Amino acid sequence: MRLAVISDSHLSIPDDHFERVYDRHLAGADALLHCGDMVSAALYHSFCRHPRFIAVRGNCDHFVLDHDLPQTRSAELSLDSGRVVRIGMAHGWGERSTVWQRVAELFPGHDLVCFGHTHRRLWTEHQGSYLLNPGSLAEGSLALIDVADDGGLTCTFVDVNPED
Repeated sequence: MRLAVISDSHLSIPDDHFERVYDRHLAGADALLHCGDMVSAALYHSFCRHPRFIAVRGNCDHFVLDHDLPQTRSAELSLDSGRVVRIGMAHGWGERSTVWQRVAELFPGHDLVCFGHTHRRLWTEHQGSYLLNPGSLAEGSLALIDVADDGGLTCTFVDVNPED
């Protein structure tokens, strides 16, 4: 299973560059996770075309989205092997250097905890969970997570630029 994880799109209208990134990196993923700060309802609705789109609200989303997104959420994804992968999601808040700690505390026992807010990539293991910040899509970063049948996770950060 492949997960595409993005955050901090900060885009008011889906443009040609966004469509190329979506087609090349996001559309083929088994699930598309957005960790908040889409900024616009137009972008949110564009992401909704993905058959397995899961999102949380960021600090820049609460006034502009007409869809009520949660600030945090847990999701369970079933693998072909029957194993279930537990994913926690939040945008993040507060002092940027310790966002990962605050978010990790919300989701004990989860396999993967995804967040944004800092615009900085992070992939690390903490107390049995993998923590992921995909960086900012607006600044040209996303992450692809490959989930093995045994639940093992590998992360690949992808740089996207205006030519993508």
